[in-house]
Formats: sequence, structure tokens, C-alpha cells
Amino acid sequence: MEDSTFVIFLAFGIIWAIMGTAAWIALLKSEGEEIRFGKWGLIVIIPILIPFIAAIVIAAIYRT
Repeated sequence: MEDSTFVIFLAFGIIWAIMGTAAWIALLKSEGEEIRFGKWGLIVIIPILIPFIAAIVIAAIYRT
């Protein structure tokens, strides 16, 4: 039962991230912008993703 709260929190977080990404893409498309990911986009996203992925891997390995 303790894990159910975490699963709900994680699910809502993922849903919000997907909705935010979809809204950003819709905004760019409505203005006729081309969607591209450059060097600076990668510099921003990589430090965000690495700790997130590491935390999930560590949680999966050390789950008790």
C-alpha cells in the first residue's frame, strides 16, 4: 500500500510532462516554427535526464 502513493505521484508527473511537451509543440506549430533540437537544447536536457534516470535505476536495483 505504501507504493501506491508513489505510483500515483509518478503517473501524474509523467502525465504533466507529456501535456507540457504537447502544449509546447502545439504552440510552436501554431506559429509556423520548425521544431528542432540544437546543441543548446541538449546541454539543457542532458543534466535533467541523467539524475532522473539514475534515480530510477538505483530505486529499481535497491528496492526492498
